[in-house]
Amino acid sequence: MSRPAKTLPAKGRQAQEERLRSVWANPQGWRYWTTVNNTQIGLWYASASFAFMLFAGVLALLVRLQLAAPQNDLLSADFFNQAFTLHGTVMMFLFAVPVFEAVAIFLLPPMLGARELPFPRLGAFGFWSFFLGGIFVCGSIFFDAAPSSGWFMYPPLATDKEMSGIGADIWLLGLSFIEVASIAAAVELIVGIMKCRAPGMRINLMPLFAWYLLIVAGMILFAFPPLIAGDILFEMQRMFNWPFFDAERGGDPLLWQHLFWIFGHPEVYIIFLPAIALMAMIVPTFSQRPIVGYSWIVLAAVGTGFLSFGLWVHHMFTTGLPQISLAFFSAASEAVAIPTGVQIFVFIATMLAGRVIISTPMLFGIGGLATFIIGGLTGVMVALAPFDWQAHDTYFVVAHLHYVLIGGMLFPVTAGIYYYYPLVNARHLSDRLGTIAFWLMFVGFNVAFFPMHLSGLRGMPRRVFTYPANVGWDMLNLLSTVGAFIFASGILVVVFDVLRPKHRQPRAKINPWNAGTLEWISEPEENWGVRSIPLIESRYPLWDQKNLARNVNGGRFYLADAEEGRREGLVTSVLDAKPQQVLRVGGTSYVTIVSAFALGAVFIALTFHWWIVAAASGITSFCAILWWLWTGTAEIPEKLAKDVGLGLTLPLYASGPASVGWWAMFITMVGDATAFASLVFSYFFYWTIHRDFTAGIAGPGIHWPLAAALLFVCAWIATLAARQLNKQGREAGVRVVLVGACALTVAASAAGFAGPWLYGMDPTRHVYPATVWILVLWVLAHAAVGAVMHIYCLARSFAGRLTREHDIDIHNVVLYWHFMAVTAAITFAVVGLFPGVR
Repeated sequence: MSRPAKTLPAKGRQAQEERLRSVWANPQGWRYWTTVNNTQIGLWYASASFAFMLFAGVLALLVRLQLAAPQNDLLSADFFNQAFTLHGTVMMFLFAVPVFEAVAIFLLPPMLGARELPFPRLGAFGFWSFFLGGIFVCGSIFFDAAPSSGWFMYPPLATDKEMSGIGADIWLLGLSFIEVASIAAAVELIVGIMKCRAPGMRINLMPLFAWYLLIVAGMILFAFPPLIAGDILFEMQRMFNWPFFDAERGGDPLLWQHLFWIFGHPEVYIIFLPAIALMAMIVPTFSQRPIVGYSWIVLAAVGTGFLSFGLWVHHMFTTGLPQISLAFFSAASEAVAIPTGVQIFVFIATMLAGRVIISTPMLFGIGGLATFIIGGLTGVMVALAPFDWQAHDTYFVVAHLHYVLIGGMLFPVTAGIYYYYPLVNARHLSDRLGTIAFWLMFVGFNVAFFPMHLSGLRGMPRRVFTYPANVGWDMLNLLSTVGAFIFASGILVVVFDVLRPKHRQPRAKINPWNAGTLEWISEPEENWGVRSIPLIESRYPLWDQKNLARNVNGGRFYLADAEEGRREGLVTSVLDAKPQQVLRVGGTSYVTIVSAFALGAVFIALTFHWWIVAAASGITSFCAILWWLWTGTAEIPEKLAKDVGLGLTLPLYASGPASVGWWAMFITMVGDATAFASLVFSYFFYWTIHRDFTAGIAGPGIHWPLAAALLFVCAWIATLAARQLNKQGREAGVRVVLVGACALTVAASAAGFAGPWLYGMDPTRHVYPATVWILVLWVLAHAAVGAVMHIYCLARSFAGRLTREHDIDIHNVVLYWHFMAVTAAITFAVVGLFPGVR
């Protein structure tokens, strides 16, 4: 390892800091809301998430008041259903996942020894998408238009417009918009963790928090797309009467349950694992020793993430599935307890091996682990099919769910608030108030939810707004209601502690807990992440590397200055974190807000069938995103390379797998491919449940799908040829081939459309033509994006921004077309050839 540089004289250091401070400063006044700094975006995300959580908490208290006594008429049945549905929806989609994305955006850059995550504008776009979608969904209850079919939206109730009203559309389209934000955050987190670590931070030296977030972001890529695919099918039935869930026309409501729970059960672990990540940072600090079994806990986290995708059917044990399915998924549900237990035992071993310092964060953490263990034990119970048949639709499952989610998530999150609050404004939260809050929350939670196990075992069904007296549920429900209000009072104490004025408190030390990880180097008053990007030699560098904090803050490592007035960070290799490139990231911009709000307007307009508004908003969003890409990506630097310090010179431009943009495209397309696979799964699901899937309806033939597939393959080959010609510097050839590739894409799209159109496949008649059309339309939508990419590269070439040396755009477009070609080939093989298979 290189040694730190000599410290500059005070005047030189001050000049460097002023330049860095100017480059990373937030805009003033109302323009503050256009900032893209990770610290601000993370705080906005967290604040909005907690505001939504408090809103959902109020709805939960209304639900508990209604159930406090039998035959209560405090709430109407319809309002109860709206409150119940929104409570679950907001907690799962607007709090549980976004709050960890917020923590990651705030903490990861300094924790990785980085200045910023690689796509700060994407992070800002994700926040505004999340915030607007959340306001849209939550605000519906004030107009008596909230979804009322449960947070799981089971058909056929939710697909019936008369029974579910417009609330189901608000749920589907609002959450689809929110899911865009989650996937955007996942892309940024994966690329940031893999490519923006400090030099020397090999993959086996990463903080456990980064490992957990990497696993969770990967899970989002495979869990959220099936729900998006299900949302598409769902909304096509509600909006255009395509019968995906209508049994009379060949559909099946069970398909929705499969797609929803393929998302829904990994979602539980997407929530749980980041909470464990917080504990993985807190426990070593207050045990004052490194985590015991680092490799074991990483493998256990990976195992938990992997196994979580094999559990979804245990939500469907009562739907009449084959016995072999029940046996397999029951065994998988039991197996996931093994890696989960490993993680908990690692924390216990770390505390036993160290000298535990009792503190407010540890109090919440230990309480959370104890609560989660109870939820885990009841989870093992409901994983057994015979027991699940008895308890499935009772309050026993409600109790289990809350023990897992609140114990596994909310208590550790509160521990994280008390632990990391000094990084927000260099002040501490009150230990006295924290202790009061903990005991109110811990006692209130158990008083509220433990009796639900008993009421469930006594047969109380969930999702009911009232119940008869004298059946053994009265006192248990009253006790649960009292406990809920005690629990809520504890949360209000935490909120008061966070919001109370603290300007008279003395400033806390930069590292008040004597933690060993890098995030405690950063100064709350600064926006630059780390003052200089350090060299890392251990998993706990603040414990193991002498004077590291002083050297980093003294500007003795990489990129200690901002001579060119640009926001810069380092790109490093995936495994060994060797420096590869200086990355210049985008600064303050209006384009993220315009893009998010225009795209949000598309979803809102579609909800109310305002077609002209939707089209206008779509065009606005499309133009804003194009402008964003044109001005904010693939920038040609003013020089080839830059001295980053310690005698190291790095390039300012990289393309292909060396660039973060290529990785972002690859990760995005993995998520896209998962959604496509879910649609193909839907096609074969219908095929397996029908003797004659086609119902005697003529398919799109063989010739048109085959022609479409061949033309798309030719367009892909032409795109590859354009990249090769660009490597050779043959500018004119690149432009001609790009025009040809675009023309082939249009011809392929026309052929793909012609098959089902010319054969008169009516998607409202039966599920077979509807499924064929949905697959074809998926390909055509992606083909349109592919054609725009061809035109975009052509325009960049004419503008002198796509050259032999500067070819990021063509590399990313080729990568897109790899996925596009596979998607087209599979689609047209399935719709053209498969109905003939017997």
